Amino acid sequence: MMTQSFKTKQANTPEYAINPTKFVLWLLIVASIMLFAAFTSAYIVRRGEGNWLIFELPSLFMYSTAIIAASSIAMQWAFMAAKKDNLTSLKTGLGITLALGIAFAISQWFAWKQLVANNIHLVGNPSESFVYIISGVHLLHMLGGLVFLLIVLVKTFQYKVHKKNLLTINLCTTYWHFLGLVWVYLYFFFTLNR
Repeated sequence: MMTQSFKTKQANTPEYAINPTKFVLWLLIVASIMLFAAFTSAYIVRRGEGNWLIFELPSLFMYSTAIIAASSIAMQWAFMAAKKDNLTSLKTGLGITLALGIAFAISQWFAWKQLVANNIHLVGNPSESFVYIISGVHLLHMLGGLVFLLIVLVKTFQYKVHKKNLLTINLCTTYWHFLGLVWVYLYFFFTLNR
């Protein structure tokens, strides 16, 4: 009787082709891609209308691009360490990623200060506003990524991330690489479309 009940329960358990949490993450990533595509499209359309101020991007944008690329490498190293159950390398990789993520956020803040020092303000010419808004929205996504990364790091120290439990770090790695790719795209977009 008990065996039949267990079999019935097992037969009624839905099997998903994709993990629901991964599905939600991918929905958020697609929504974010659409958001940044809308911003960059609006940028190009508005630039074509004229009254567009051309100014130098802060040099710190270039350095923050290198920082986020390095953080993506560190994140991938951490993920590979988790797959091999190398907890020391996992903790080190996540720690480096977190430090580089914070460095990226700080560099963005100082890049905005560089803009202000060059008399480029949020409220002014549309070209100025777009740079602040687009980079600011990316920074908000980055802050969310830092919180997620911190959660994964805490779970790692609690021995909840290892080769038999990779979901959390897999999701975090996917989101972190997405953040890196979006910033690299935005940096080159700003550089090529002044």
